[in-house]
Amino acid sequence: MKKKKFKKLQNKSNSNIQQELGQTKNSAKLVLFIFGIGPIIGITIFLYSKGFFSSPIM
Repeated sequence: MKKKKFKKLQNKSNSNIQQELGQTKNSAKLVLFIFGIGPIIGITIFLYSKGFFSSPIM
């Protein structure tokens, strides 16, 4: 009897751990996206505002 109760508790804790890992993975992906793509977009906007992408006038 005691072993069955332990297995039920263990299964519940495993599902909670898997949910937490899923949330952690999603959070990590979001942070990497923001800090990976954000600076690239920022630099592009900065260079565009300084006229880096316009053709030179001769």
